[in-house]
Parts: sequence; C-alpha cells; structure tokens
Amino acid sequence: MNRLQFGAALAVVGFVLTAGAVGADVKSTQKTQIKFEGAMGRVMGMFGGKAAREGVVSTVAVKGDRKITTTGDTAEIIDLADEKIYELNLKDKTYRVITFAEMKKRMEEARAKAEEEARKQRAAEGKKDPNAKEMEIEFSAKETGQRRQINGFDCRQVVMTMAMHEKGKTLDEAGGMLITFDSWLAPRIAAMKEVADFEMRYWKKMALDTAAPSAEGMAQAFAMYPGLKDGMARLEKEKVNMDGTAIETVTTMQSVQTKEQAAQKKQDDQEAGSPTGGLGGMLGRFGKKKEEPKPADAQPKAASDSDTRVTIMTSMNSLLSVGTTVSADEVAVPATFKLRR
Repeated sequence: MNRLQFGAALAVVGFVLTAGAVGADVKSTQKTQIKFEGAMGRVMGMFGGKAAREGVVSTVAVKGDRKITTTGDTAEIIDLADEKIYELNLKDKTYRVITFAEMKKRMEEARAKAEEEARKQRAAEGKKDPNAKEMEIEFSAKETGQRRQINGFDCRQVVMTMAMHEKGKTLDEAGGMLITFDSWLAPRIAAMKEVADFEMRYWKKMALDTAAPSAEGMAQAFAMYPGLKDGMARLEKEKVNMDGTAIETVTTMQSVQTKEQAAQKKQDDQEAGSPTGGLGGMLGRFGKKKEEPKPADAQPKAASDSDTRVTIMTSMNSLLSVGTTVSADEVAVPATFKLRR
C-alpha cells in the first residue's frame, strides 16, 4: 500500500466527515490554514507570505443557478444555466470564460492520465518483492462528550483516526502513519445544504459521477482496506453521530516510529549536538582510545509514547459565518472587468 492508495481511503473518510456539511440563497465564509513541520515548515514560513502564516479565507455564495467562490485576489463563477465558468482576477479587473465542454475535456484528459499512471503503478507493484511487508488500515471514531462554542455555534467533538501500519502488528509495534480528524460539529445548518445541492447539479451537468463515492467505489475501498469497513460499523455500534455541520476540523498527519527507532534517533541527535558529536566529535576522537561498551544500565532509555510520534503536517478548516442573503450582483462579473482572451 502506498501513500496514493492511503489518500484514496482518506477521501472516503473525508466524505463521511463532510457529507451534508455544506449550502435558496446562502453565503458562507471559511478559513483554512496548513502548517508543515520541520524543514518544509521553515521554508513555507520564509517564502509562503501572509497566507502561510495566517491562513486563507474564502467565501462561497450561491444564488439560483450561479455560485461564486472568492479567495484572495481570485474568484470563480459557475453558471449552470449558460454552462460557463468565469475566472476572475480581482486585482487586474479581468476575466476569462471557459465552457463546460472545455472543462469537461480537460478533466477527461486528466482522468485518462491518472488512470495510465495507476496502470503503470499496478504493473510495477506486480513485480515487487513477494516478501515485502503487507500493510493495513485501522480506523476508529468516537464521541468525546466535550462541547464548546466556536464562531457563535454550539459544537460537540467527534474524533476520528486512521492508522497505516504493518499487518499483524500494532501501530506502536511496527510504526507507520497516523491521521487524526478532530471535528467540532454544530447542529445541521439547513441553509448550507444549498451549496451541496449546487455541486450535485454541477457534476450532473458535467456528466461526471465523481461528486461522491459510488457504491462500487465504496465496495472497492472496503475490499482493499477491511479496517475501513470495521470502522464504519463502529460508528453505528458506538453511536457516533456524524449528523451536523463541521464548524472546525483539525487534521493532523503524523509519522509513527517504534520505541526502539525513537530512542536511537534521540541518541543520534544528542551525539550530533554535543561537543563530541558531528565533525567536532570526529576530530576530537582522533588519538583517543577506543571506548569500552557501556554497561546495560547506561544504555539510552526507551522512548516514551510522545517521542514516537512526529507531526508532519497540521491543517485547520473553520466555518466563520453563514448568511442567507445574496444579491444578483454578488454572483455576476462586474461591468468594469475586461475579458481576457
């Protein structure tokens, strides 16, 4: 199992988390912030600008057959009646038009390319080492009983986790990857359904069936990852109620090491950072007698649970506001904008 396949399974869980979450007239504002740890995080901090530091705020408004999504200096209007997509540059006050037919062609080309890549990948995996470790996904969900008010909404907490690790062993025993979805759900906001309904109408216009996991697709996912089906069953058994609108969801991706791996890494880091570690240590050790092995009681201590988990990325998505009044001008191309060829 590779990360691409793991991502496909996550998409199924993502659908469960957001189904019915987002949409007569409706206008919502949300904020998304992604934080990378380590070297990647430092690079993003230096070059990602304000968006990387403070997150990205976007607004979605639906009125009749039109939907506009605005993020920063760009906006996109989808017109179901005219079957056109308008891409707006708010800074330059220009726009261009793409027909549904043109967009559909692009999407079909992208899908064909993805299918070809998947075919090549399957062929490569067919030649892999038969002794290679088989991986599995373990899924869980629970109501924590915690409640809090977020952005004016009364919310309850639901935590879902997905772990990828070697089959036949636990995550702590084998190491692997852990994804945690920490969601705060408010009672379902009826107006938000309009956005979801609009998306369904759009996908039908485009004659595509990828708006939601199909029964066949779900069956394939369950066959590939049995733990996913068990986890879905646990939602029912443990009475985990996913009905509602997600007001805030924090997704955390972590790499999990075994305790032995974490202890070794900690020792390596300490040696590298000490006066006798790294290059200085190499130079300092010249001319010294070979050290005797340390007694058992002097060996590095086993790592704690917190030492074994290394956070790779954290993302937070927050629903800031919901309104039910949208003017015709809000979903139209401004008269002052010029058409870009």
